[in-house]
Amino acid sequence: MNILYIGDIMGEPGISVVGRILPQLKKDRRIDVVIAQSENVTNGKGISKADFLRLRNMGIDFCTGGNWSLHDPDIHDYLADPQQPIIRPANYPEETPGRGWKYITTTNGPVLAISLLGQIVGKDANKPMENPLKVVDDILTQNAGVDRVATIVNFHGDFSSEKRVIGYYLDGQVTAVIGDHWHVPTADASILPSKTAHITDVGMCGSLHSSLGVKTDVIISRWRNGQVSRNELETEGPLQFNAVLIGSDPESHLATTIEQIQKIVN
Repeated sequence: MNILYIGDIMGEPGISVVGRILPQLKKDRRIDVVIAQSENVTNGKGISKADFLRLRNMGIDFCTGGNWSLHDPDIHDYLADPQQPIIRPANYPEETPGRGWKYITTTNGPVLAISLLGQIVGKDANKPMENPLKVVDDILTQNAGVDRVATIVNFHGDFSSEKRVIGYYLDGQVTAVIGDHWHVPTADASILPSKTAHITDVGMCGSLHSSLGVKTDVIISRWRNGQVSRNELETEGPLQFNAVLIGSDPESHLATTIEQIQKIVN
């Protein structure tokens, strides 16, 4: 089975580059299911229903979540609906709207998708979260008797230590652990000793010459001069597409390959 995980889709530039790259990539690489990080889709914060449907029409089968998943209240009922293929992090408190894991229906069989939030720096640092290792243990226990062809865990966090260690923690239990949130791809895609695919950060889809999708002059003025400003997405120049393609064994449901896919288009 071939599973494509697409990094953070950052605003309209991200939507644009996914629309340009994904259809042909699916054909060329015989991809069975496409999962994408969707927490930055609509103007860089959260995702609206309209943009969620745009991604679905482009060929994305399922959307994972991060610290901006709940930004747009419009999407909350989709996050809560088991039939809608979108989730927010599972380790928010119980009263948080939405669900942190769901199944993806594929022609090969069900795929379990889980999102988890690591420690996030900045203004989100003090938001209440449950321990992600304990939460994922509970989810895997709940689903121990459910027949499925793969389990994909998305870990959205700031710290490389957390992103690395959770891969080893889940090694041999899940098909893949995919880190994101940095918007900068790491060079460590690998199969861990017990056959779980892992990458610390898959990167983003959106503007290439930017600061994580934001105009660099905005960031420089804020940093150099202490100027108070709002982030403004970069919409000019070349675009980047970052993803990983995971091959899995139909018998063990563990990973056989992981390949970084990085493309730049003008």
